[in-house]
Amino acid sequence: MGLLPLREPLETLYSQFNTSVCIHPDPLEFVGKYINAQDREIVALIASCLAYGRVRTILKSVSAILDPLGASPASFIISHTCKNFKEIYENFVHRFTKGSEIAEFLEAIRQILLTHGSLKTCFLTHYQPDTPTVVPALRGFVHDLRHAAGRPPQSLLPDPEKGSAMKRLHLFLRWMIRCDQVDPGDWREISPAKLLYPLDTHIHAFGLRFGLTRRKNANLKTTLEITEAFRTLSPEDPVKYDFALARVGILRLENPI
Repeated sequence: MGLLPLREPLETLYSQFNTSVCIHPDPLEFVGKYINAQDREIVALIASCLAYGRVRTILKSVSAILDPLGASPASFIISHTCKNFKEIYENFVHRFTKGSEIAEFLEAIRQILLTHGSLKTCFLTHYQPDTPTVVPALRGFVHDLRHAAGRPPQSLLPDPEKGSAMKRLHLFLRWMIRCDQVDPGDWREISPAKLLYPLDTHIHAFGLRFGLTRRKNANLKTTLEITEAFRTLSPEDPVKYDFALARVGILRLENPI
């Protein structure tokens, strides 16, 4: 049916839920606890990459990773080694993610910080303003992270060359690039118009229900189709409604649209 008839109910959802008071429970809430931009992007990457499974479990797992990193995760990570990380997170488990993967993940972040100074600077080395989406830059960014780790943490950093939706990484980019009452938007150099939807089960079901896609697999092609449909409503900010629609799923609201 397309999205134009849904503009009004989507705007109603956006007005109702896209506010700072509605962030909890969401892993995004951890980002707002830090002031330094370098710390915030690291926290955002950790929190988004663990954003699979039940939300309460996600919050518990993110806390378990962040607590040992102290007030400045960037400073802690730079001043420690992969051996230290393995000792700290030896008993950590989050569904498919074990402590050894967390150690490799933090080591990858450490290497990026030592080489580029920040995650944003690394991402921008791959970013071309004339590309229609963030996908090419994201591929380069993930490639750098995966290789910096020595052994890529598979459950946290999927290989973008395999055509997956990369839901958690697009969630990370939404947090970093959009700027409103919910998303902090620290990476101002990149236009929100280039973002893609973090394709979770709720967004995929929404897309199938309203004819935004016929694809049964939640992959990159499906993500592109659904994002293009939303772009008809908001060309400069196609993922505008993502947080509000996610609230519908998390709060299990009955037929809000």
